[in-house]
Amino acid sequence: MTEARRRVTIAALRLVPSEAQRLLALTMIVGLVCGLAAVAFHKVIHFAEGSLITRVAAAAAKPDRGYAWIAWMLVLPTAGGLLAGAAMTYLVPGARGSGIPQVKAAFANKSGRVKLRDAIGKFVLGAVQIGSGASLGREGPTVHISAGLASAMGRLVRVSPKAQRGLLPVGAAAGVAAAFNAPIAAVTFTIEEVVGKLDQTVLSGVIVAAAIAAMVERSILGEHPVFDVPQTYALDDAWSLPLYVGLGIAAGLLSLVLSESLLKLRLRFRHMRRVPEWARPAIGGLVTGVVAVVVLLALRADGAAGGGYETLKRALSGGLPVKIMLALCAAKIITTTFSYSSGGSGGIFAPTLFIGAMLGGAFGSLDHTLFDHPQRTMGAFALVGMGAMFSGTIRAPITSVLIIVEMTAGYGLILPLMIANMTAYVIARHVRPGTIYEELLRQDGVTFEDQQLVHALEELTLDDLVVKDRAFVSFLPNAQAGDVLRRTSHPTWQDVFPVVDVDGKIIGVITNEELRILAAEPELALIVNAQDLMRPPFAVHTGTSLRAVFELMRAEGIRELPVLDEEDRIVGFIDEGAVAHAYLRATDGPPPSTVQLPETDSDSVLPPPPG
Repeated sequence: MTEARRRVTIAALRLVPSEAQRLLALTMIVGLVCGLAAVAFHKVIHFAEGSLITRVAAAAAKPDRGYAWIAWMLVLPTAGGLLAGAAMTYLVPGARGSGIPQVKAAFANKSGRVKLRDAIGKFVLGAVQIGSGASLGREGPTVHISAGLASAMGRLVRVSPKAQRGLLPVGAAAGVAAAFNAPIAAVTFTIEEVVGKLDQTVLSGVIVAAAIAAMVERSILGEHPVFDVPQTYALDDAWSLPLYVGLGIAAGLLSLVLSESLLKLRLRFRHMRRVPEWARPAIGGLVTGVVAVVVLLALRADGAAGGGYETLKRALSGGLPVKIMLALCAAKIITTTFSYSSGGSGGIFAPTLFIGAMLGGAFGSLDHTLFDHPQRTMGAFALVGMGAMFSGTIRAPITSVLIIVEMTAGYGLILPLMIANMTAYVIARHVRPGTIYEELLRQDGVTFEDQQLVHALEELTLDDLVVKDRAFVSFLPNAQAGDVLRRTSHPTWQDVFPVVDVDGKIIGVITNEELRILAAEPELALIVNAQDLMRPPFAVHTGTSLRAVFELMRAEGIRELPVLDEEDRIVGFIDEGAVAHAYLRATDGPPPSTVQLPETDSDSVLPPPPG
């Protein structure tokens, strides 16, 4: 290869965008597409509700229209459940439920794949069921739809499996941001509930996608959030704080009632033998219709069926009597439990917020009676009740505060919010440590990493093991790729080959994946060197916990890591076998004192770097 051709080839390679650059562009596209999908989903549901269940409820409010609305109130949610049940049984079984557990499981099991067919099915069936009166929310399905779109786009542009997995929380954040018009809460919810920890590798993408999706939704639907608050609320009197504490306690207990009822009834529906699976959502729809008819006849109050957004807005303005709020609170628990547990396609976000608002409004009425505070404080209590119920049920305490702050566009209720939300969270977590989504997945046979393994690996560090110095292959940055390929072609125990500077400090690693690409493209061996091939220095220090070692191996898809001293020089290696050996010894007896690495062919290794 001539020098001119070599320079042209290197220049052409530099013009090719890196995966990081492609991922940034893809993240922005995901935020845009998911924002548009969320707006379309909300518009379709709004049209379906206006054409079906809302029209029936409006007829119920006018006694001169007769009682034909009763038949429609019973038939619509039943028919919607029947149609959705048949489609979920025979066409898109993955569209069942809220969708957030499916996204959480896909991210946790490293597959990073949410089927586009399931996302499309969720769009259609969610609109059918919610529009026909099922007591389900549109926010969870929006997350599922957005994650499915993000996953599909990742597969379309053929990003790496690790990057494709990272697109799931990006899509989820875009969905939450567009669903609530609350980008900050979308970021925290994704970190709290989907990712489970503060992962810097996905945080930037989550923020970008959430901001873009919220911008798209606001440009189409307006600046107001989904649950529009008619006025600004604040803590007007410190005497109300004990009642906010009481609201937190009540919300924690009520969230347990909702969760336990939903989980137990879901199991009962699953064990039904006389009712086919495709007909079970119709039972949930029929029960929802019956409860809605009872509430409408007795109190002329809407909200037990469907999303209940208009009734919720009345509660937030302090315009609902306390007896109606208590009745709707109980009715919504029943209808949500049956709608979801019977196998419906929809979420529990909105019903949870609805229940919390009714409970909070009732406490606000008590505050008004006891302290003669203005009646508008019922709206403030309703808002705090929404956050407290969300915190106790969904177990996302930071999100539960931020979502109310974004909805009110102010921090006036931050103190009662924090008190009530954390009180509800602590009570609910003490009684049932697992979140509602984890329990739902457990019923489906999906479990996350074993807690015994987690605790055992957290207690052990690499200091507990004597990692012996062994001869290993390493390269200087300017080593030619041909030399790299030649030296690694012999059998060796290594899967990771460090790149070190002249002082022996690690600056990067070369894995078998790069070596396979190099072997398939022999011309590259003439124009690249070890520095061009290497990845970031995936390595751990001797004081690192074995859990952190294990998680890094899983996150990067490698089976081996260099172990460094305080000066970043390599003292040995740790592999999956050593981690498993340490775990078995820790759970069955004392931790191991040594970890033997496989013997190596002395002709295929270089001496370790000096120092």
